[in-house]
Amino acid sequence: MSRMEAKDGSSGFDFSGTYTQVVPQSKLEYVLGDGRKVKVVFHEEGENQTSVREEFEADTSAGGNCTVEMQQSGWQSILDNFKRYAEKFHNKKFELLKFNISIAAPVDHVYKLMLNEKSYNEWTKPFNSGSKFEGIWSKGSMIRFIGCGEDGKRGGMVSRIWENLPSKFVSIEHLGLIEGENEILEGEKADGWKGALEAYKFIAVNDRQTTLEVCMESNADFKKYFADTWPKALNVLKQICEKHV
Repeated sequence: MSRMEAKDGSSGFDFSGTYTQVVPQSKLEYVLGDGRKVKVVFHEEGENQTSVREEFEADTSAGGNCTVEMQQSGWQSILDNFKRYAEKFHNKKFELLKFNISIAAPVDHVYKLMLNEKSYNEWTKPFNSGSKFEGIWSKGSMIRFIGCGEDGKRGGMVSRIWENLPSKFVSIEHLGLIEGENEILEGEKADGWKGALEAYKFIAVNDRQTTLEVCMESNADFKKYFADTWPKALNVLKQICEKHV
């Protein structure tokens, strides 16, 4: 159930529906409570450009309060507002990095071993020999990615699981840094990573083959480090998955 309402509270209405298809970063389809269908398609047109196309069945019932033209104008207005919101909060300080690898193992197997505590500690060693996570991978949960610095002190990232669709898609929002026993969520140090996103997409090529795609936002200082290290880590994950298939 959702509610659309004017900012001043002068008018509004409730509506409900059911999602019938969710393809992360690609398409949403749902059916409204009155049976009308809606489809939203996302298409990447460049490194920092995305088109959003929305198709909906207008309410043409006798009891409808708006003409088709008014409904179209209203839906377009919502999309225009979304455009302003998304562009306002898109953090230009980050650069998008992409990596992918083909793994000879079923998609459920790859998903499980990527997030399993024991195998996670293994495949992330190229990032840090003492790499581990604290927390759980459930949507909305806080999670901490921990390593050991050259000085021997605990360090890492404070993050939140933005989405987790088993064997399909996982996304993470980074919130701040860990230094020793302190979590730094505000200030100049935190701002270097705050709001950066990281996502894993699991694609079943067939019953025995999976393509794993990784997208992450990095600040300029760490771009080369991640560009060098992610392929090494993914190769370790590939070996783990194919060894234990």
